Amino acid sequence: MTVTTTHSSTTTRALSWGVAVGITQAGLAMAFWWLPPSTIHALMVTMIAGVYIGFAVADGRTKVIITESAVVVAFVTVAAIAVTATAWLVVALYVAHGIKDLWQHRTQFVRGTRWWPPFCLAVDFAVAGIIAAQLLLGANFHS
Repeated sequence: MTVTTTHSSTTTRALSWGVAVGITQAGLAMAFWWLPPSTIHALMVTMIAGVYIGFAVADGRTKVIITESAVVVAFVTVAAIAVTATAWLVVALYVAHGIKDLWQHRTQFVRGTRWWPPFCLAVDFAVAGIIAAQLLLGANFHS
């Protein structure tokens, strides 16, 4: 088995597990029935973004830690707005994070994350798609 085949297989598994986790995560918001779904999703997307701070610290380079911390601050800020504004901001956050994951996968800006970006991209896009479908079907995310 070649390195390319192994890497491709790892990516495929990461994407598959990401979709499964994304579907589960989208449903998890309903477990907190006393909170609006927009609040739960805003918390979850910032938690996901924060994982990269851990990767950045493990990487050890100052520019990576500063960059990833700044990204998390941006996600927390927009997520806080999404709690009371339109839930479409939550969809945008998940899509934006998925795009960041794709960029990370291509550039390896943060070292040692080979399997994480495709996994997280699949989670982000699955959740964004489910939330978008719920919003289009008239779900109230700010109850």
